[in-house]
Amino acid sequence: MTYSEQIKTRYEAALMGNYGLPPVALREGEGRTVTDVDGNTYLDMIGGIAVSSLGHNHPALVEAVSQQAARLAHTSNLFFHEKEVELAEKLLELWGNAGRVFLCNSGTEANEAALKLAILHGAGAGKTRIVATENGFHGRTLGALSITGKAAIREPFAPFGRDVVFVPYGDADALKAAVDETVAAVFLEPTQGETGVVPSPAGYLTAARELTAEHGALLVLDEIQSGFGRTGAWFAHHAEGIVPDIVTLAKGLGGGVPIGAVLATEATASLFTKGTHGSTFGGNPIACAASLAVIDTIERDHLFENVLALGERLGARLTADPRVTEVRGQALWRGINLTEPVAAEAVERLIGLGVLANAPRPDTVRIAPPLTITESELDAFCDKLIEALDLVIPAPGGRP
Repeated sequence: MTYSEQIKTRYEAALMGNYGLPPVALREGEGRTVTDVDGNTYLDMIGGIAVSSLGHNHPALVEAVSQQAARLAHTSNLFFHEKEVELAEKLLELWGNAGRVFLCNSGTEANEAALKLAILHGAGAGKTRIVATENGFHGRTLGALSITGKAAIREPFAPFGRDVVFVPYGDADALKAAVDETVAAVFLEPTQGETGVVPSPAGYLTAARELTAEHGALLVLDEIQSGFGRTGAWFAHHAEGIVPDIVTLAKGLGGGVPIGAVLATEATASLFTKGTHGSTFGGNPIACAASLAVIDTIERDHLFENVLALGERLGARLTADPRVTEVRGQALWRGINLTEPVAAEAVERLIGLGVLANAPRPDTVRIAPPLTITESELDAFCDKLIEALDLVIPAPGGRP
């Protein structure tokens, strides 16, 4: 029995089964490569589900976390510290709008806070309804789950005691039909990540902004996956030049250290008064230091330029393969759509070839590699994916 098999046996005995049994037990990482407990190496093309912005063991992140841990690791919300102020100021600068920031620990917590703001906004004005989208994903806690449009994960925990209407994603007419004076907020993702990296149509976010403004509802944009470089920009919604009332962030924000954030305009942020919301660990000094290091490295090393250029290369390479019908998304956050529903099998084959990716739906392989990935590493991924497809999709005349 290999050590990996031993660890898997222990995992099954000690941890709950909500994740099933993951296929690989990782021990360490360097750059875009991770190594399992048996010493096998893998090119990390999923980046901890769009989290590991700088890859693994990046010196800037290691130094920032180490220095902060040696100085001050925790304060709680009874006190504050310099790093949370610096981070909040920097986030507002990057957003480009006047407002305030709430710092938390994860994406689902960010959406919980946004949902609370929406409830406060609607209180006393008869605005009790929330509009969200089919197949949208906003988190696993009960509030965030109530506005998550994936029935398979939402319905086992119903009812939620909240009036939520789900409309088809990207359909501006359906959104218009659902939004009226009783709506407190509309929750949207600029791109639906967990559905296979499905971008919104051009003009959709603008239409949502106009509708919500007309009816006095908040527009909440969940940029937990799409933010912080996944589309080659700090925020995906900047492409349409709109100002939402709330933006939620997490994942790539900390480069691997757990952190989430809510950015809100001044009017919306003022709904949170003393005692209305809180988090013991939110704004943790180590997490804030990590996030500042991520931001500094992205800016200094021009990493958005890197992923935008490599995204063009990826698209051209893979769309030339007849088994790939579409390469959705922007930069290197992509959903690679296949001609047959064999994505899970392709991902399994990729593991055997030394590449980590995932399959969010039967016909789609999703990638979200570190923003630091190189051209040669990207080419290696394309080679390996084509090799995996050779094994799972029959070539003309039968399997190769």
